[in-house]
Amino acid sequence: MDSAAPYLTQRAERTASGEVLDLATALVDAVGWLWAHWYVLAVVIAACWGLGELVVRQFAKRASVQRMALELIPQRHFDPGFEEIFRRGVQLARASTAMPWWAPRRAKTVQIRLRADGSAPLRYRIEGPAGGQRLLSITPFGPSVSVEQAPPIADEAREHVVRAEFILRGRLTAPLREVPLDPDPLQPLVDAVADLRAELGDLAEIRLDIQRAPKWALRARRGQLMSAARRSERRESTRAARWVRQDAGGIEDSLSWQLQQLVTGKAGSGGRLVMPPVPRRVDRDEALGKLAEDDHLVRVQLLVMCASNTEGRAQARLAQLQAALDVFGGRSRWAMRGWRLGPWRIGADHWPTRHAFERRWTLGHCQPPRANWVRLEEITGLLKPPTVNCRLPLLAGDLPDFQLGDPELLLQGCYRGPDGKPRTVATYAAETLFECAVGKAGGGKTERALAQAIGWAHAGGGLMFVDPHRDSWPRAIPFLAHEHLMRRIALIDLNAFGPSPLLSSWNPLAMQHGQAPHDVAEAVTDAFASVLGWNDAAAPRALTIFTAALAVLTAINEAACQAGRPGDQATLFHIRSLITDADFRSAALAAVKDRLDEETWAWWRTVFPTFPPDAFGVVLNPIARLAANPVTRAFLGQPVGVYNSRAAMDNGLIVWVCPGGNGPTDRLLTALIARDLLRAVRSRRDTPPEQRRPFRLYFDELITLTGAAPETIAAMFEDFRKYKVTVHGMTQLLGRLPGPVRMSLIQNASTLASTAGSKSAIAPITAEWGETPSADEVAVLDRFDHYMSLTVDGRRIGPVRITGPHLDEVFADQARPANVPQLQDAAHTMAQAVPLDELTTTAAAQHSRVLGLLADITPAATTAARHNQQKGYQ
Repeated sequence: MDSAAPYLTQRAERTASGEVLDLATALVDAVGWLWAHWYVLAVVIAACWGLGELVVRQFAKRASVQRMALELIPQRHFDPGFEEIFRRGVQLARASTAMPWWAPRRAKTVQIRLRADGSAPLRYRIEGPAGGQRLLSITPFGPSVSVEQAPPIADEAREHVVRAEFILRGRLTAPLREVPLDPDPLQPLVDAVADLRAELGDLAEIRLDIQRAPKWALRARRGQLMSAARRSERRESTRAARWVRQDAGGIEDSLSWQLQQLVTGKAGSGGRLVMPPVPRRVDRDEALGKLAEDDHLVRVQLLVMCASNTEGRAQARLAQLQAALDVFGGRSRWAMRGWRLGPWRIGADHWPTRHAFERRWTLGHCQPPRANWVRLEEITGLLKPPTVNCRLPLLAGDLPDFQLGDPELLLQGCYRGPDGKPRTVATYAAETLFECAVGKAGGGKTERALAQAIGWAHAGGGLMFVDPHRDSWPRAIPFLAHEHLMRRIALIDLNAFGPSPLLSSWNPLAMQHGQAPHDVAEAVTDAFASVLGWNDAAAPRALTIFTAALAVLTAINEAACQAGRPGDQATLFHIRSLITDADFRSAALAAVKDRLDEETWAWWRTVFPTFPPDAFGVVLNPIARLAANPVTRAFLGQPVGVYNSRAAMDNGLIVWVCPGGNGPTDRLLTALIARDLLRAVRSRRDTPPEQRRPFRLYFDELITLTGAAPETIAAMFEDFRKYKVTVHGMTQLLGRLPGPVRMSLIQNASTLASTAGSKSAIAPITAEWGETPSADEVAVLDRFDHYMSLTVDGRRIGPVRITGPHLDEVFADQARPANVPQLQDAAHTMAQAVPLDELTTTAAAQHSRVLGLLADITPAATTAARHNQQKGYQ
């Protein structure tokens, strides 16, 4: 038994050895078979990989269905700091992981979409997991950016589409260039799509996917970088040692070395001791660069697509975007992925990468190249919408093109786009309520207003152009001399030059149109008070006397109209007779006793007689000045005036009013016209809003007009919108306007425009624009160039640089110089203008006619009144 044990042990050892040998032989045979049939192994590996990829894609597709989209719309003065943008980047990185646990990593991403399709200069959109919506909806940008739910975008198919994927080239550990926030880092991208034309089907979109860096991939990449750094250092050390040995050998073979040995007697001694350089320790931070720390490190995927229905435009757009991305380039830069073979590039537009691009583009999957590692600080310029430091282009959708004859459009000027092509732009008439134009004389303010008024007239609109200097009328008439316009044009010209000037007429106290007497009296009183500085504190007696006198005269005129005798109405000049002529006063009071209220009647009977004669000078002096001027005497001294601002508004007439001059008398007349306008517009309350015909007022030389009626002009800018009457004001100096007018105008202006001028004069306008552009930029504008801010679709557009329209260019086809005399005659006919001498004669005889009226409507008229009538007392 004992002798058999060694035998069994040896047999077991031989058996185990045989099994090991057999196993090794089998493994060698298997390896040999696989080597001979390698394609089988390849097929198995490919099948397993394909099956795994298919499963991952299905899970990723399922996860991508649960996504949300937000659109960020910045306000004009959006100006975030670096910290705010960085916090937004942290939010985006955190939101990318708000996915179910089973979602593949390629679906765990947040996508920034920068899109230009003609609807906006650059739409900024965020898409990501539905679970991150609450996190992404509340931004660190605050109220400066509004966040709205964004519907899916359905693009129509374009004929020409180009695609590109950008990867980081250069040193993997090197950062992108640090781009400052001013100017906006998005400016190159905005400029690249500035000449996009939606009517040609142009489309450009950039998609930046942000994904949190996986730890295992980061560790692997760090290991590779450290190993590569160590290998590089060893190679450098070996190369340095080789050069040191070569240098040492060269020295020993040199003549100087041999002579030294002979002199010192050390010939034959051993060679020099050479110490090869020792490889230095690799610095981790230097070797890993931006990958050294885990904080705020993300992987990114940058995809670009451009499309157009015109051949070549999509390719050119992609080249522009590629150049725009170069602004981020430093030791690391964005480069288009693919290969170039001579004139051909093989990239995302070609097999085999096109299908993968389309899948990632459609589903929002992120599969970035291994080199696309960035820190959030490197891409801060892409983590926010365009800021105040970004110069946005004016797209065709921002301002409509002007079409002559379209009543919905109001001409603004000529805009030259980034592509250099000019187009005549307009705003919507319904939204252009009040306009303010500032600039030096000759800068183009009046020319632009004339072009706008002429375009509005050709569209069938009604307007009144008030020009104290009359220069606008001869400039405009060649373009208004059309048959269909002549029937609507009236000229109220008070300049009265020439041997036999033609003049229209107006009676501010006339009642033939059914006005309320108290409204007429109030309008005239306010006009005189505004020019003469009357108020309850400074001139209470003047206000009282004047108001009481107007109450009597309007009662007389109301009685005359009811009696069918409008030609016998009193005028402003009968205030003197009412105050200074006791007989006329007695006849007037007796005639309208039943038409006056008890207080007014009692005032005339009891209070008026107590006033000393010198109390009436403050009232009589302005009337005397009006009477001393033959033009104002003839214009205001007619019983039935032709000028009727309310009728002009309701009938859509084109009225040119030229008050003439800038003296005290002219200011008083201007104030009367302005106050009558205010009364007439407010009287439109008797018409339903939908039946009020739009009417536009153009005030040239606001300084002159507001000097006469500041409170009246201010009230216009505050009230007229309700009655579908808009005001367009022009002035050289905004600072010279009265405070109430300036504040009301700036507050309610739909359009602010400025031509060139001194910086001090322009500063109030540029301050409203946030000093962008600055007063320095506006001050050096060329003639007819404007910076202006406009209102379109409820949004403020601009300020943008627009060349004011020149009549000879914009309306060249509408010029009818041969019809100018015919238009002049038609304008005078519409205004019922007659020679000044005839009007003067009528005004001189009006006192007798009024006395005759008083005698006829008052049986108990005084004998003195009848006697004065017979004498024709004036």
